[in-house]
Amino acid sequence: MLKPLIEFALYNKRMATKKNKKNTNGNSNIAQNRRARHDYFLEDKFEAGIVLEGWEVKSLRDGRLQLNESYISLDRGEAWLHGAHISALLSASTHIHPEHVRRRKLLLNRVELNRLVSAVDRKGYTIVPVAMYWKKGRAKLEIALAKGKQHHDKRAASKDQDWAREKARVFRNR
Repeated sequence: MLKPLIEFALYNKRMATKKNKKNTNGNSNIAQNRRARHDYFLEDKFEAGIVLEGWEVKSLRDGRLQLNESYISLDRGEAWLHGAHISALLSASTHIHPEHVRRRKLLLNRVELNRLVSAVDRKGYTIVPVAMYWKKGRAKLEIALAKGKQHHDKRAASKDQDWAREKARVFRNR
């Protein structure tokens, strides 16, 4: 009676270590746009696919992406990513002439696109890229509807961050 329970516990332990190994192999996060959180109030977030070329996917696997000065525009019912810099690998093919900063199409469904268009046109929102990550082997871009912060809003946010940091330091030292 005791032997099957021990075997079951050992089996569960082996499976748990396999799951942990699988999760620690690679980081799914490619890049983040921290500037967006500083400059905007982020409200609704969406997950968009992105149309990439082969050399761009290889560069993303190496983590060569900058989203700092990128933005998203809506043109004829389609969303486009502008200003994202993907630098090519040194071992790229000789017959490919990579364009580092180019317009890349975002893949969203019609309902999401209509919602983004109405928010940008009627309510004065802007759309900013927040992060890029891997999901089931595909590159996904997290975008957000955002309202711009004024200078006093940024100061208040930095005060709140400083206070939270100081509070954590006090509790840690106790």
